[in-house]
Amino acid sequence: MKGTPKKVLINGAGGKMGRALVRLIQELPSLGLTVAATRKAGQEVKEDFDIIIDFSTPQGAQEAFALAKQHRKPFLTGTTNLPEVFLFQMQQEEKIPVFFAPNVSLSVYFFTELARQAARMYTGYDVRLHEIHHVHKKDAPSGTAKNLADAVNIPATQVTYERIGETVGTHEVKFNSPFDEISLTHKALNRDLFAKSALEIAVWLATCPAGFYTMSDYAKFKLKEHKK
Repeated sequence: MKGTPKKVLINGAGGKMGRALVRLIQELPSLGLTVAATRKAGQEVKEDFDIIIDFSTPQGAQEAFALAKQHRKPFLTGTTNLPEVFLFQMQQEEKIPVFFAPNVSLSVYFFTELARQAARMYTGYDVRLHEIHHVHKKDAPSGTAKNLADAVNIPATQVTYERIGETVGTHEVKFNSPFDEISLTHKALNRDLFAKSALEIAVWLATCPAGFYTMSDYAKFKLKEHKK
């Protein structure tokens, strides 16, 4: 990538995703990014930056969003379990580019769309959704599972889940009838799947006009780019 690297402020750099982001920025100079600073909740930032990437806590995400607005810089968050009021604030933002997704992997987004289409095709089938994550994950079911539940038209309360060891993330959708069973499964092999995708989204977000963006917007961009 040509030009001066974009300076990234990583909010929540002490977490698993934060550490992966720092490492991949260093390992993949072709992305055109550099780490300007890392930040923990409540911490002041004196360094200049071009974009904020947040994987922290609901409180940390709100602090980072306020910081992005103060400096008029793009803001990307994959933090889950965010308050509805905060989600509404991001959706209404008109002065900076804002991106939110409970799962920043493009492949997971396409998997969700596959499940959505399958639910339309297998009408009359019993739909079941199960997810597995690591024992440190605080929300259950996960934000990704809630999105999948919405895609296949079942309430999130019907999602079953497990917390096992250091499992990165597995989601399985099953369509059952008295005669057959159809299974769709996505299994993340490592956290770099999400970290690399988040960095690629950040590069794209830095080129976007002010407004609110989701994985749907990024997927449309990638598909259009692929057709060129």
